[in-house]
Amino acid sequence: MDKRYQVFVSSTFSDLKDERSKVMRTIMSMDCIPAGMELFPAMDEEQLEFIKRIIDDCDYYLLIIGGRYGSVNEEGISYTEKEYDYAVQKGIPVLAFLHEDINAIPLGKSEVDSTKRELLLHFREKVAKGRLVQFWSNADDLNGKVAVSLSQTIKQHPAVGWVRANLQTSAESLQEENKLRRELAELKSYVSGLEAKVTQDVQMNDLASLDDEITLHVIRKRWSPSVRHDIMDSYEATITWGELFGKLAPQMMDNPNEENAKRILGGIFHSYLDLGSGASYLERDDFDTVKIQFIALKLIDVVYSKTTKGTMALFWCLTPQGKEYMIQRRVVRKQ
Repeated sequence: MDKRYQVFVSSTFSDLKDERSKVMRTIMSMDCIPAGMELFPAMDEEQLEFIKRIIDDCDYYLLIIGGRYGSVNEEGISYTEKEYDYAVQKGIPVLAFLHEDINAIPLGKSEVDSTKRELLLHFREKVAKGRLVQFWSNADDLNGKVAVSLSQTIKQHPAVGWVRANLQTSAESLQEENKLRRELAELKSYVSGLEAKVTQDVQMNDLASLDDEITLHVIRKRWSPSVRHDIMDSYEATITWGELFGKLAPQMMDNPNEENAKRILGGIFHSYLDLGSGASYLERDDFDTVKIQFIALKLIDVVYSKTTKGTMALFWCLTPQGKEYMIQRRVVRKQ
């Protein structure tokens, strides 16, 4: 059956317009459907949620890294890197193309900010770690390598793809639907077994209790008038799991989304360390550790649900055990 594959093209925008244009035309010439954010060159968190829905519908993710890191969110992470992390998380095949020499890129298309340049180098290292990447020198070189790599990836990792409705008979539809149902049932069985194993492993590995301490790494972002840009300061905070949950739980009553949960935790440690001006947030690994620990302790759940605007997002909510512990810890008792 004739299929067309959808390819999401991710990169910084203004410095790679020519490269993106040629790559888009090449993808279309291969009877694939390119998807990119030409309509949203200026990014924010709300648009990122919309982009994630587009990535969900794509069969392949194509990343182009040039000389810029791109605009960043409140955590100091670029939206291009957030898109890449999401595609990896969803298990979408990634084709990565890195400029072979960022020092040779014209100044107007390079990062002049030393902090962003360092972030760009870290991003390149992360993308290249554990996967084959292609290096390009100019738009034509990139275009040729995209054509070859995409063709090979489609052959080696055929995806679901798209089929015109008038080309798919009802019998074929039923056959494909039954196949997908069997695969879904097998996947659910596998996930259930994996969750049971994880729960068993956690119980066997002496899960830290609410009385145990944890040392977390906090980043404070503050404006420096002397250098005229934000400065990142690093701190360590040692706190018991119970004390942290006691501060966090009341703010979970409104079921915040993932981004708001990050801001809430950042605010807790900003006050806990009495950091004064600026805003703070946990390092990404520590944020994930806090989330997973409270899930393992059965104090919170993280669910994927619709927002009031109709988009999808992760939301934090208290479990019955979490509410009970919050009440026990925060209730005012008679003297």
